Order: sequence, then structure tokens, then C-alpha cells
Amino acid sequence: MLPETKDSLMSNCKILYVCQEITPYLPQSDMSALCRTLSQAMQEKGNEIRTFMPRYGCINERRNQLHEVIRLSGMNLIIDDNDHQLIIKVASIPSARVQIYFIDNDDYFSRKAVLTDEQGKWFADNDERAIFFARGVLETVKKLRWQPTIVHCHGWFSGIMPIYLKHTFADDPLFRDVKVVVSLYDDAFPGTLDAGFVQKVENEGVEGSFLQIAEVPSYENLMKLVINHADGVIVENQNLAPTLAEYLKESGKPVLGYQDKATTEYLDNYQKFYEELL
Repeated sequence: MLPETKDSLMSNCKILYVCQEITPYLPQSDMSALCRTLSQAMQEKGNEIRTFMPRYGCINERRNQLHEVIRLSGMNLIIDDNDHQLIIKVASIPSARVQIYFIDNDDYFSRKAVLTDEQGKWFADNDERAIFFARGVLETVKKLRWQPTIVHCHGWFSGIMPIYLKHTFADDPLFRDVKVVVSLYDDAFPGTLDAGFVQKVENEGVEGSFLQIAEVPSYENLMKLVINHADGVIVENQNLAPTLAEYLKESGKPVLGYQDKATTEYLDNYQKFYEELL
């Protein structure tokens, strides 16, 4: 019998995509389009994938044919000492033959908006919504008894995921050997998250001086914390802030530079990057 090659291992790779947004459920953007394209492309390359996003209240469930997965729903997650019910919904993108899991909760995702209100003001509880989203994804993956090889996070809203994986869930057999990939976009939020952000993360079983970098929870500081917890970083923004670019360089993390989506080989470069981390 021939030994397994790296290519054969990759063809059986299990990739968990944790996405802030995906088209067609939200308007097309660089991020939402890439999340859809990557999910489809990697599945077509023979990899097993699971893709998650929040079920924002502006997503039309009837039009997009979302339905609740009763066997996965019903768990309560405690965020900042308050119970919040975890609801899992699912839908398929027929043209891509890709299934999308949605993390839902009436407290955090019933509002008919994504991250801002009608006046464009950022929701004060976006930090808790992000914590709930990340925790909800991991608890759902555990219920599925599915062991990912790669977890690829898209958007700052998925930024809690790498921290969870390297701490709270680090000893879980399903996640112990996973490699975390983070994509950096042009998705900065103004000002800072709630001042109690670090305390809320600590309440999730994450403790250590490494959290001090996010004591002032600005976008840049959050991304530095995320970079620190990634095994590999992909730059999706052609104009990455110089301070973040320098921080990323100094981190010594494996980096895939910006990929021109007009080329035919960019998806192969994502796959090669995954391979190099395994």
C-alpha cells in the first residue's frame, strides 16, 4: 500500500468556515462573496466542510428556506451571567450545493439589522453577540461530533473563535489538533467594543496576561489578539493598516498575502496554505 501523501491528506481535510457574512443571505461584499466561493470550491476539491454564520434578523427565513434543526437547538449559553438559548438553523445554496448553519438567538439576533441600527450606530452588545456566535458554533460542532482539521475565521465578528480554540476548548479531543486560520479584511468598527469585553472573555474560562492587549477593545487591538492566537493569517485587504501589517510581520506567523480574485489560481493558493499548516 502506498503511503498517504500530503495531497491525499488534504483531499480528506475537514474545514470549518466561521463567517461574519455570506452571500446570498447578506448583500455581496468581498467577505460575503469569498466565504461562499471558498466553501463551494473546497467542497468541490474533495474536502469535507461545515460553514457557519449568524442568523441576523434581516435575513428572510422564508425566502432563503431556513429551518430550525431541533436536535441541535435548545442548549442555553451563559454570557456575562445571563442565559441565552442557542437556536440552530440551516439552509442550502442550491447553485453551490453548500449547506449553511446559522447561529440564532432572540436576544442577540432578532433585530432586523446586522451590526448597526437604522442610524448606523453600532450595537452596544456586539461583543456579547460575537462571544455567543463563537461559542454557539463550537457547541454545535461538538453536537455534530465532527472533528475539523482547519478552522478558518472571516471577519472581526468571528474573532473570539481563535481565543476559544487555544484556551477554553484546547483540551477537547475534537479541537486539540486543529489549525486556526484568520482572514484580515477591511471591516474595522469605530471606537471600541464594550469596556467589559475582557472580563466577559475571562468569564468564558479564558485567563492570562495575553488579554491585556485588548484592555482597550479597539478593532486594532482585537485583531492583534486574534493574530496572536492564529496558526496562519490570510490578508484580504490590499490596504491593511500599517500598524497591523507591521504587527503581523513581527508575529512570525505564516502569512498568505492578498490574492487577486480575478485570477484562476487564487483558490489553489488557499488550499496550498491550508496544506502547509498541517
